[in-house]
Amino acid sequence: MLVAAGILLSRLAGLIRDRVFAQYFGTTDAADAFRTALRIPNFLQTLFGEGVLSASFIPVYAGLLAREEREEAGRVAGAVFAILALLTSVLVLFGVLATPLFMDAIAPGFHGAKRQLTITLVRIFFPGTGLLVLSAWCLGILNSHHRFFLSYSAPVLWNAAIIAALLYFGPGNTEEHLAVVVAWASVAGSGIQFMAQLPVVLKLVPKLKVALAWRLQNVRVVIHNFGPVFVSRGVVQVSAYVDSLLATLLPTGAVAALAYAQTIYLMPVSLFGMSVSASELPAMSSVLGREDEIASNLRKRLITGLRRIAFFVIPSAVAFITVGDLIAGAIYQGHRFHHSDAIWVWGVLAGSGVGLFASTQGRLYSSAFYALKDTRTPLRFAIIRVALTTALGYFCSKPLPPMLGLDPKWGVAGLTASAGVSGWIEYLLLKQALSRRIGQAGAGIAYVIRLWAAALAGAAAAWAIKLSLPPLHPILMACATLVPFGLVYLLLADPKHIRGRIASIAGSRR
Repeated sequence: MLVAAGILLSRLAGLIRDRVFAQYFGTTDAADAFRTALRIPNFLQTLFGEGVLSASFIPVYAGLLAREEREEAGRVAGAVFAILALLTSVLVLFGVLATPLFMDAIAPGFHGAKRQLTITLVRIFFPGTGLLVLSAWCLGILNSHHRFFLSYSAPVLWNAAIIAALLYFGPGNTEEHLAVVVAWASVAGSGIQFMAQLPVVLKLVPKLKVALAWRLQNVRVVIHNFGPVFVSRGVVQVSAYVDSLLATLLPTGAVAALAYAQTIYLMPVSLFGMSVSASELPAMSSVLGREDEIASNLRKRLITGLRRIAFFVIPSAVAFITVGDLIAGAIYQGHRFHHSDAIWVWGVLAGSGVGLFASTQGRLYSSAFYALKDTRTPLRFAIIRVALTTALGYFCSKPLPPMLGLDPKWGVAGLTASAGVSGWIEYLLLKQALSRRIGQAGAGIAYVIRLWAAALAGAAAAWAIKLSLPPLHPILMACATLVPFGLVYLLLADPKHIRGRIASIAGSRR
């Protein structure tokens, strides 16, 4: 709950940021340049931070804490910090100097002023990347000490810096100049995010010793784990990079539409998939005992976590596919973001909804492998996923729309749908492999079918209301349809709990 609460605040701030961004940039060339530029340092942040660092560092660090070896934990944490600081410093310097050299590889469809703006923005974003990687190190420490809220709510400060820059400098500025100003605000926000967590980390790790002690046994284990996880996450990031690259070859606005849809898509991924996986990783990594005892404990935690994720993610996927236009319109529509843009984002969002259930469930299965200190199995399946995503993504984004007589801009929806299909294959492979290790662990077929049926009934109710209402403001229309959607889903998905809550409220009133 603490992880979800922190992520909720962060994602709400992100939605506000994107709404303000959409008002000033819409789906213009400047919006495409900004989104593409931001993806490059984010690629490195994900590789060296968050997922990779958590999967390689937390199992070792949390294990030391469980065995009360706090002095060794401080040495390991300090060594990992020093190694990360050195690596990211070199990468940031290289990125700033070499940006023009790899621009054709990241945005081959950008030319002229659009290409030059992207180069400028990438160079600005790189220093902030180093700070965000160090912020991810703080996250690993805080999570291992079960301080979940601060680590996941800290990005609110990064979003706040960008929102403040947009509101203060937006009026009266050209889109190109505003993009540069907002990029510098992003760097400032990265520093604020890191500094907000550092004091608490220093208090939790009083024996922290920052040194390049890479020869320590436990540090070598972290480095050994880091390699396969780095490649695994890197492979997944390559998939996102390929999507972005292909989007640059599509009509103007495709990159921005993809980014707007991803902001919405990542809400349930982060709130439910990531929150459960992040909170379970240190807990699963701390399990001690015989092999059969560890397997039994992991199986119980997995089943509970998978059912919890499914309960919230399934209605999200159905909502993205059936009423995504209402969601996109309520969040973004206004000024330079029109109803036609909301329809476009809906198509991209619907494609994302195809693989939402599989990707969030797969994240928890991967965490279980990491807790077992097996980083190679998720890597193999990630490579399969990316190979499929790349092949299917190209076909669905470029040749398929003309074959179906569609506008080429709808190729961006093909990118997200093909990624969803690949996500399902990875999920099934992870589930089967883990079942061989610890026994069957899933959310349960009957339970999942009930949730899908309840979500579809909620979508039917939302559509009935939508068709019966006259044209309304996008926010009012979303409230009028999505609230009944949620109520119908809750009543059908968990009727016993709802009846119990109603009886409890009635009893308290009496």
